[in-house]
Amino acid sequence: MTVVVDAHHHLWDVEGGYSWLDDPALTPIRRTFSPADLRAELAGAGVSHTVLVEGGRCDEGEAAVLLQYAAETPQIAGVVAWADPADLPLERYRRLPGASRLVGLRAQVQAEPAGYLDRPVVREGLLAIGAAGLAFDLVVRRDQLAECARLAADLPSVRFVLDHLGKPDIAGQVVKPWDEDLARLAACPNVAAKLSGLVTEADWASWRPADLRPFVQTALDLFGADRLMFGSDWPVCLLAASYRGVLDTMRDLLQDVAEADRAAIFGGTAAAFYRLDIGKPGVESPRRQAWH
Repeated sequence: MTVVVDAHHHLWDVEGGYSWLDDPALTPIRRTFSPADLRAELAGAGVSHTVLVEGGRCDEGEAAVLLQYAAETPQIAGVVAWADPADLPLERYRRLPGASRLVGLRAQVQAEPAGYLDRPVVREGLLAIGAAGLAFDLVVRRDQLAECARLAADLPSVRFVLDHLGKPDIAGQVVKPWDEDLARLAACPNVAAKLSGLVTEADWASWRPADLRPFVQTALDLFGADRLMFGSDWPVCLLAASYRGVLDTMRDLLQDVAEADRAAIFGGTAAAFYRLDIGKPGVESPRRQAWH
């Protein structure tokens, strides 16, 4: 049986401080999404495991909630929690219930000015994240990709995961210079990328799978299947498509890819890069040994 891993989704309590949801355009997703909602989606789509990613609340309280969700929800194999690289809460996080499910950290770099990733204090924090056995997710604007490439080249001991392919302009079908900057980042072997969040970079109302194809193909050419992973970006994806619709679209776009490569993109890469414990009961992964 194929193990499908959704490497990128969120859960949030609408009363819990997610001010970005106040945007009128986000009304369809301005509600609470719970582990029960997630389990229903996974069962309907045949997805085995997931990686739960911080949702923009940007505080340590959210990390505690997400790790507790993971402790109580077997399908959540890992959590990418929020953390400020310049002021890391690693010791506090490791004391939380569910801490063994922490596989990565993320900051809202997309909201930072140019040069943020060049700051020495930020880089020191990222080195500490790598030394702890954790990955760091890069949620960035497409104009920040060159900065990300410089970072990844300078810090080869840190595993970086690019979220949403760096948010290319799919609605406008603008490939350059996104593809050139992405190529620089993909040249760093310590970087993987997520085929996630693409439907919401397209026109929400009128997108078609063909609109995503050149961007997915570029990523496949540059990273290869062993450094690409599927992510639904649910429930954000609901602005443009259902959970099952996103999964089926990606399967359609990758139908001509070799079976082994599809298996990597739909599970193997996420399991390896995030060091998830999937399908090996009683055996701790290298990530857990390093974290503890």
